[in-house]
Amino acid sequence: MSSGTYAIESATIGSALDTAATALAKAGFDEPRRQARRLIAAALGLSAAELFAHPERSFAAAERQQIAAMLGRMLAREPLTRILGRREFWGLEFFLSADTLDPRPETETLIEAVLTRRPDRSRAYRILDLGTGSGCLVLALLSEFPNAAGIGIDIAPGAAATARRNAAALGFGERARFVVGDWGSALARRFDIIVANPPYIASAAIPELPPEVREHDPHRALDGGTDGLAAYRTIRADLPRLLAPKGLFAAEIGSDQAETVAALLNGASLAVETVVPDLAGLPRCIIAGLAR
Repeated sequence: MSSGTYAIESATIGSALDTAATALAKAGFDEPRRQARRLIAAALGLSAAELFAHPERSFAAAERQQIAAMLGRMLAREPLTRILGRREFWGLEFFLSADTLDPRPETETLIEAVLTRRPDRSRAYRILDLGTGSGCLVLALLSEFPNAAGIGIDIAPGAAATARRNAAALGFGERARFVVGDWGSALARRFDIIVANPPYIASAAIPELPPEVREHDPHRALDGGTDGLAAYRTIRADLPRLLAPKGLFAAEIGSDQAETVAALLNGASLAVETVVPDLAGLPRCIIAGLAR
């Protein structure tokens, strides 16, 4: 669906909002008016409050074309976060790139789970983020642990570069390093906290994903192999030598994978502590440590 299908004829915020919301509703978007507000606010560089306060505000033809172009991309199922090239996560803004997963709100469950189990914010934890992508996990944790330092590893050079950019923009460049590597294979030291959001979708299920995910998130960040567990197997092999005594491992899992991932992690010097649900009540984060 092209942007020309829903041309923005009027040059006021209120009428453009009506047009965009109607188009998104017809295309089956959830909460189309909220989505339209986000789109127009982003296109015009306005806050939500400014958008609400001035529906009669007019804008130039170039701005109208910008809204129409962005609306066309949304109607073609490109996420607004991808259109803008950034996403808010844990109250922080992260740049995205073609090599990074677009972090979802449910992934914040992992950050909450770590903070619940490590309440002392003053500790100088050593943090490792396996498959770091945008760096959102390790950088969110560094925002909560001001004396901690972290390493993020990703096999995609573009992802590591994006994560470095995010660390610098957020002011964590001195405490975070990002390197290109294959999970933890090149590391020799131990870490107090290890986090991961590995690919966990079975290869055969990828074609059934929503187009917003299937066509815009990097395939490598989605595909977990035949059963969706390939990355967990690789990570499991490295954890006994990478996790410090009394260290914490927290990983995102698919909503139907709690038992299978727990079975993989239990044994081999590891022990699963618990599985943490997200706000929808779905299993989302598995917590483990070294077996005692």
